[in-house]
Amino acid sequence: MLNLHQLRLLRELAHRGTIAAVAEALSYSPSAVSQQLSLLERNAGVPLLERSGRRVALTPAGANLVRHAEVILERLETARTELAEGREVAAPLRLGIYPSAARALASGLVVSLRRAYPRLEPWVWEVDPADAPDALRAGQLDLALTHYYDSGDGRPRPVEPGIQSRPVFTERMRLATPTDPAMAPDQTPDPAPAPAPAPDDDPVRRWRHAPWILPTPGTLCHTSVTRLCEASGFHVDSWHRVDDYDTALGLVAAGAGVAVVPDLSAQDPPPGVVLTPLPLRRRSEVAFRGGSAAHPAVEAFIAALREALPTELATEPT
Repeated sequence: MLNLHQLRLLRELAHRGTIAAVAEALSYSPSAVSQQLSLLERNAGVPLLERSGRRVALTPAGANLVRHAEVILERLETARTELAEGREVAAPLRLGIYPSAARALASGLVVSLRRAYPRLEPWVWEVDPADAPDALRAGQLDLALTHYYDSGDGRPRPVEPGIQSRPVFTERMRLATPTDPAMAPDQTPDPAPAPAPAPDDDPVRRWRHAPWILPTPGTLCHTSVTRLCEASGFHVDSWHRVDDYDTALGLVAAGAGVAVVPDLSAQDPPPGVVLTPLPLRRRSEVAFRGGSAAHPAVEAFIAALREALPTELATEPT
């Protein structure tokens, strides 16, 4: 008989890639994970994993079993959701929030949730959107506020198996530049200019020779800015690596460079900063495990988020 716990481990291995990563995420020892997967193989009666040294890969049978596991686990979430319908939202609720939203919204969110649901215990975890799906699937989080960037170019969003979401709010991204005349854009032509809009028509390209303040490589924020610059005809390399938008705006005000920031972090920019709207939007949504869309905690989280948002952002996404 197939074991639900073992199926969950196999699903985690499919998403995380290594037994060590599965063990770390679920607080097991690697040997315990390996033993459970071996038992699953034995019960399945066919090889599920191919081992090469310390690495493992799913066999076709293993990949097929993961697809079935996704369906089974989603149905389990649906059952839990139906049991929770009509009951008071209570008990601990583990909420993942991406850093810039946590800074702006976390305190108001907790206040709103506690006022509306006195028996609820919201636990806030700061988490990068790229890490939220794994944390949700592993049960480390119940809900997560995540985001993605939309430049209007039709680029498809990656699909996260076992994860569903609901949109909450949308922000325009803005180019933050200094008012210091010494930091004025360099109008020197490129030796071999790439096809792109004229500098006067493209605020990003106008600052191609300036120092750029970029988020950490590998994050969604870093990828969005580098793609934005590529669309303007140049490759950007950062002089500064900063993930905190308040710090980035402070550096811009000091004339240290330029940065791209979202509306949520640009409500009260420091003196000496000019904010120019860009054709790039950050769309935030509440993510949850598949099958739990109707859980009362989802609606409670969304309602509290919209109450905590600044007035100009507390509208339906566009």
